[in-house]
Amino acid sequence: MSYTAETLQLLAPDGTLGYTEATEPYRARIDALDDGTLSEFYRQMAVTRRFDIEAGNLQRQGQLALWIPSLGQEAAQVGSGFAARAQDHIFPAYREHAVGRLRGLDLTRIIAMLRGLTHGGWNPAETGNFHLYTLVIGSQALHATGYAMGLRFDGLVGTGDPERDAAVLVYFGDGATSQGDVNEAYVFAQSYETPQVFFLQNNHWAISVPVSVQSKTPLFHRPRGFGIPSVQIDGNDVLISYAATAESLDAARSGQGPRFIEALTYRMGAHTTSDDPTKYRTDDEVAYWKARDPIARYETFLRVRGASEEFFAEVATEGNDLAADARRQTLAMEPPPAESMFRHVYGAEHPLMTEQAEWLARYEASFGGEA
Repeated sequence: MSYTAETLQLLAPDGTLGYTEATEPYRARIDALDDGTLSEFYRQMAVTRRFDIEAGNLQRQGQLALWIPSLGQEAAQVGSGFAARAQDHIFPAYREHAVGRLRGLDLTRIIAMLRGLTHGGWNPAETGNFHLYTLVIGSQALHATGYAMGLRFDGLVGTGDPERDAAVLVYFGDGATSQGDVNEAYVFAQSYETPQVFFLQNNHWAISVPVSVQSKTPLFHRPRGFGIPSVQIDGNDVLISYAATAESLDAARSGQGPRFIEALTYRMGAHTTSDDPTKYRTDDEVAYWKARDPIARYETFLRVRGASEEFFAEVATEGNDLAADARRQTLAMEPPPAESMFRHVYGAEHPLMTEQAEWLARYEASFGGEA
């Protein structure tokens, strides 16, 4: 439906691995992956999907105000997430649950945010440089570009030291490409030759507006107009997602400037749980993409390679355990104390926050009785 002659793919929908003249340069990266890493790709995709489904169920049962599903986009996220190094910084939108998990984020932190119990913050230094979810569409592209400019100013690019050179990976959706912030980010990224990769997850729908309305040309052509090299990949193929992102991040870290990847994928579920996609999508379209499911095709690939039934059963058990634990933790969550709203406004204790917290305590006490 949206694939073009330039779409890069290694793993076909039937699970077969093949190379073309365009994808041959990625062969060495795939050949270098050991069985443990290949298995981990599947584990992370499958376990995150199980968690994602459980979180959606919790919302439907009144335990969350909202849930933002990532169903169908696991390969784009896991492949690209594996390509990042420890020193790289990740700027997500609000659907990158798999990437967050890869970087060490406890996914119940997302649940707490969407349950209304936190301001949505976590310390990126404690989550593998995985920065905060951004609900303002496209603004993270500017945040990422500014951070990448800082990496260049600090001399952390192009040193030749693989343990030191760093890059920024920023995620956004097709709807965000229509935002001024994203296009302004392209300008600054190219002007300053920032070490960053723009990773577009084109899931074909900006809520109820199809990508065909937003752009009459493939979206990966746009950054070329800003002077940013770009590729389009099959975002439901975890292998090309990994290889293309690794290639782009290596270029960015070495000082060659920004890169852009358009990963063609599909949002199998709703935009959020407040949305009803049956109002604007056809059954035929959904069936087309269901036949290209990222996890199903990769499972076929692994089985051909000799993966055992025990492995798949183990992953299923891990997913169920994670889902059950997430449910248990969610039901046990308590509202935070009112004073918690003052804790992280500033990086250190601040007299204004202390004064406001004390005023609130006096105000609530003035009513008497229990709070």
